[in-house]
Amino acid sequence: MKFIVSSIITAALAFAFGLFLPWWSIALAGMLTGFFIPQKLSLSFLSAFLGVFLFWGIMSFFMSYSNDHILAKRISMLVIKRNSPHLIILLTAFLGGITSGVSATTARAFAVLVKK
Repeated sequence: MKFIVSSIITAALAFAFGLFLPWWSIALAGMLTGFFIPQKLSLSFLSAFLGVFLFWGIMSFFMSYSNDHILAKRISMLVIKRNSPHLIILLTAFLGGITSGVSATTARAFAVLVKK
């Protein structure tokens, strides 16, 4: 149950922070959930990763879909040399998930260290 709640809270914080702060605020969302919700390190990483991965993936898909993937097609040609907007969306979600997951794991390890 903590896993699902942690994923939802991470996604909600990522959305709220994203309204006012730069893209790296997803790391803050992961840190807060990792620090305050006690889980194993691996579960802390997975919950933050899953929360931001789904949030960024869904958000970027709908933003790209609304303009017929024009920008995603151009970026995919620049980055991966292939006309694949869905791969760019997947890459975006993956990078966001990794960022949030690593920060949640670091914060969880710090919380365990402080507790001892």
